Amino acid sequence: MRKAWRNALKLFALLADEIVVGVFLLIILPGIGVNVPLIPSLGVLGFLIFKDVVAVKFLWEVFDKRIEVGPEALIGVEGVVVEDLDPYGLVKVKNELWSAECVNGRAKKGEKVVVVDVRGTRLIVKTSKRHGGQNYSI
Repeated sequence: MRKAWRNALKLFALLADEIVVGVFLLIILPGIGVNVPLIPSLGVLGFLIFKDVVAVKFLWEVFDKRIEVGPEALIGVEGVVVEDLDPYGLVKVKNELWSAECVNGRAKKGEKVVVVDVRGTRLIVKTSKRHGGQNYSI
């Protein structure tokens, strides 16, 4: 549901110029006595909508782009426990060693974990449910 609201807001942002131009051409100008022909007005609105339909393919990817740099980019990434987490220890994520805290309490060396948060230079991790808590070597 939350994603649906975000997508609706994105669509509204893309269509904002068409809404403003449409209100101006079809309501405000006729309201103050300026006669605007309907066919050219619809042509301008049609062109603006067509522009957005073409641009949406490229802009939607930018809107949905995930953070790629910094510690926040590690959220959701899987890592391997290098030093037992009880609840603190070391994990290896993307070939880097990080100090970590396990929210599940404990994780043994070789076990897969998933990064759920970053606090300063410490990763907050939980044991990976996908692998059923099996141990893996590095």
